[in-house]
Amino acid sequence: MNSKVSCAIAAILSGNVAGYAYAAPDSESSGGDELKEVTVTAQRRAESAQDVPIQIQVLTAETLTQLNVTTFDDFAKYLPNVTVSSNGPSWGDIYMRGLATTTGGTAGSGATGSFPNVAVYLDDLSVQLPERNLDIYAVDMERIEVLEGPQGTLFGAGAEAGVIRYITNKPKLNVTEGNANAGYATTTHGDRSSSLDAMINLPLINDKLAVRAVIYNDSRGGYINNIPGTFTRSGNDVGIAYLFGGTTVGSKVITPGVVPPGSMSINNNSLVDDAINPLTYKGTRLSGLYRINDNWSALVTQSYQDMQADGVFTQTVLTSDGHPLPELSAQLYNPSFDHDRFTNSALTIDGRIGQLKAVYSGGYLVRTVDQVLDYTNYARGKYADYYQCILPGSPFAYSAAAETPLPTTDSPGTCFSPSSTWRVHEKNTHQSHEFRLSTPDDARLRAIGGLFWEDYKIYENADWLYKAAEAGFSPIVPPTGSVAINPNVRDENVAFFDDITRGYKQKAAFASVDFDLVPKSLTLTVATRYYRINDFEVGSKVGSYGCRQGGIYSGYGADDGTIGAVPNPCLDGYSAKDLGLQNLKRTYSGFRSRGNLSWKITPDLLVYGTWSQGFRPGGYNRGSNNISSSSPVYGIFTVPVAYDPDMLTNKELGWKTQWLDHRLQFNGAFYQEDWKNVQISLFDPGVFGNLVFTTNGPDYRVRGVETEVVARVTTALTVSGSAAWNDSKLVNEPTLIDNTGQPLAINPYGAHGSPLAQAPRFQANLRVRYEFALETYTPFVQVSGTHRTRSFATTDRFSTDLQGNSIAYVQPGFSTVDAAAGVSRDAWSLQLYGQNLTDVRGNLFTGSSQYTKTMLINRPRTIGLRFSYEFAGK
Repeated sequence: MNSKVSCAIAAILSGNVAGYAYAAPDSESSGGDELKEVTVTAQRRAESAQDVPIQIQVLTAETLTQLNVTTFDDFAKYLPNVTVSSNGPSWGDIYMRGLATTTGGTAGSGATGSFPNVAVYLDDLSVQLPERNLDIYAVDMERIEVLEGPQGTLFGAGAEAGVIRYITNKPKLNVTEGNANAGYATTTHGDRSSSLDAMINLPLINDKLAVRAVIYNDSRGGYINNIPGTFTRSGNDVGIAYLFGGTTVGSKVITPGVVPPGSMSINNNSLVDDAINPLTYKGTRLSGLYRINDNWSALVTQSYQDMQADGVFTQTVLTSDGHPLPELSAQLYNPSFDHDRFTNSALTIDGRIGQLKAVYSGGYLVRTVDQVLDYTNYARGKYADYYQCILPGSPFAYSAAAETPLPTTDSPGTCFSPSSTWRVHEKNTHQSHEFRLSTPDDARLRAIGGLFWEDYKIYENADWLYKAAEAGFSPIVPPTGSVAINPNVRDENVAFFDDITRGYKQKAAFASVDFDLVPKSLTLTVATRYYRINDFEVGSKVGSYGCRQGGIYSGYGADDGTIGAVPNPCLDGYSAKDLGLQNLKRTYSGFRSRGNLSWKITPDLLVYGTWSQGFRPGGYNRGSNNISSSSPVYGIFTVPVAYDPDMLTNKELGWKTQWLDHRLQFNGAFYQEDWKNVQISLFDPGVFGNLVFTTNGPDYRVRGVETEVVARVTTALTVSGSAAWNDSKLVNEPTLIDNTGQPLAINPYGAHGSPLAQAPRFQANLRVRYEFALETYTPFVQVSGTHRTRSFATTDRFSTDLQGNSIAYVQPGFSTVDAAAGVSRDAWSLQLYGQNLTDVRGNLFTGSSQYTKTMLINRPRTIGLRFSYEFAGK
């Protein structure tokens, strides 16, 4: 193959790793003792990671195999400075350097949640969603790059705090190769797991066309048990106290109420089972590489993945009435599942125009989520009983003006089944196109520039099914004339729904210029990106309040309390809002820039200083909440219609060094992150109304240091470790603003100096691998450990759970130990591995979004066997 063809193929296949990663000895390329060099494209050029003046963590294909990791939850623990607030696979937000505020796990997050501040890329297409990081199954990956700090100049909005890039292996011309991997594992306290994946690369036309195909199926046994439970109402339930003779202030019960006679209790006997949370990943990827001529090539890739997660992946710490539950257990009264699928079509055209390298990349992602979760504990909250009970007096009597039951002795009322669920149907479409040109990599003045366009939409229909059919409500339907994903009348149990479409279109132009002030030594980099984002939101949020037949206040009668006629279905009622009438459209535009000065003191010693900016778009709330008259903000506070972008500025001093003839690598950085006008979500039904809303206000500062050390101690022994230390603080004194423009007395943000959420002060990991030759075999032994200190679940210092505890739960620190041993010979390898050998219950995230305290814990001790076979030929 001639040199031009080689350059074209190399250009297409470069999207990968930088630095030196520990790997098996390679006598041909490294002399046996050197660390293996890794190439990355973090700056849209293929270069050694050791030459890139930003902090990059790289998991090569070899490292992923050695660690036996294929999902985000598997490998995240090996990434210091990366955390996640999650309630299960593909259901959470990823954070870097502790830049996190509030809890996740609420229904309807696609319509209401902030956009992530860490971008996730599958090759050249961003794939993140609010509170739903796409959990791409990492099979046949060339590498995973983790770029820390703002990356907005080259990767756009959403890369405010960093980027995670999944970079797949591409087809190879004139090469026939393939592999297959099979695994089997057992989990303590849980069910068995099995996995199978295979890849084949086939040349179809010599020097012209090759295809590569991947298929995988990974079935993981569950380990959470649904234990017997009975749900019985109590006078200390906020809703019972609120409606049946007690008193409340906000969400706190002052005087218990009296549970009305005949109220129903339910049990979960039909759903009691062990290991209720099996998880399955199935998928395929097919790509084709075509060499058009000596200068141009085209790459087409089609990916599909289907993830099915049953049950729940959080253990319930307390029942909704405050009783402790055993480890690895939950009490569900309804079936729950999360079905998450995506297809991604991508095209990359790579070539040269004269001396310029040209790349076009475009993609179209379609992701659908169908999720159901038990929500029965909502019946302990303030408002569920209104929808599940017949109130005292006449069957449906209620005074909206006073927000209390009408005084009467005619009937004590009764409550029907508390069984509740929510269901989300979410669809995301994301189309993007980018064209960029770059000058030769070896020139003293180097530049890269491009144009970018994207169309990003989220369609979400979320139904909350906590209304009793017997309670006398008419069913609800989207408002007349509103944009609706589902225009039909909802199920009779649906008390509230969101039917919302949101998104944005973005146009951007970017440029980055490198100039060697001293050739091959001192380099100045300046980069900027101009963006213009047009966002929107349409649809409706609809509730059943005011839709009870025969009510004193129905939403259709006069304000003086006369009875109004409620139609069936309940159209355009008191709690129906057409968001389209609010003209929710805004335009953001501006520049985000980066400056860098790097000095290569010697070929093996690089120091650098970086200043960089990042941001993420704002969004909209669902209109004003129905704030209770018992709330301290009743009549003086209105939920804001919209929230603004927040902004991050990073200042960083770093170093990348190699020693002892490339047998030792020591990298690191000091940094300060200034996060301004931060978006924060708040939810306290007794104070702010029964809807989550987002607002701006806090400013935070993070100061930290991170290091990475990799050492080839001997030809056979490699030691690798990395660590990060962060100190995060609230540096202003933000307040919510009332309707007159004055600060509210309520401070939901915490005291000056309060830390960020999901921000352990210290995280570290260490890996030791001993691999050697024994006749025709290559045995190995590997041990690895991770540690993280305590953190807080949220920055919300105001909201409480049903027991009155702050939801800013302390998440204790923990350590884990993994190990593996195996042997390889020629084309096959076999390894026995153990993960979480000490069977620690690591607290990854504690939440209360389902009206009970839950904890996402790491997978219990797992012992597995993995067999691999690969072949190659002409």
